[in-house]
Amino acid sequence: MNNKSFKLKFTGNALNKGSMRNDIDVAFESMNETFKLATDEGAFHGGKGTAPPPLALFTASLCGCVMTQIKAFGKKLKIEVSEIKIDALMEWQGDILEEGPYQASCDGYNLDIDIISEEPIERKKKLLKAAINGCFIEASLKPGIVKHRLKDNENWITV
Repeated sequence: MNNKSFKLKFTGNALNKGSMRNDIDVAFESMNETFKLATDEGAFHGGKGTAPPPLALFTASLCGCVMTQIKAFGKKLKIEVSEIKIDALMEWQGDILEEGPYQASCDGYNLDIDIISEEPIERKKKLLKAAINGCFIEASLKPGIVKHRLKDNENWITV
């Protein structure tokens, strides 16, 4: 079997100037595309709601990635897809700590997916499994995949 691979590379440059709003320039280097995005929080966190909160963008990213792969892989697998509908339930929890703010945890993500097509259910299942395996957002949810460094004067330290 002759496997081929490709790399996708995104970079982000984010800036916060004191409010809860974050302005982020994202470059999709593999495709030479750039995007200006922003996040903000509502009054609960002291923000002004000038942009979606990060969790809203995350929800949209996961739904959008799965839908994109269903559509793209439907073409590759010759499985007809008229429409795709996803109802997502994304649940997180904040546990308030005695000595300070809260600690976040994730209760899980549930995606109810309706592939609207005349195809039999077995072909839809095949397509969905392929889409899940091809979704880069889902691949990013593995524990330990995010690594953090903190700037200490002129040095970067792993946290």
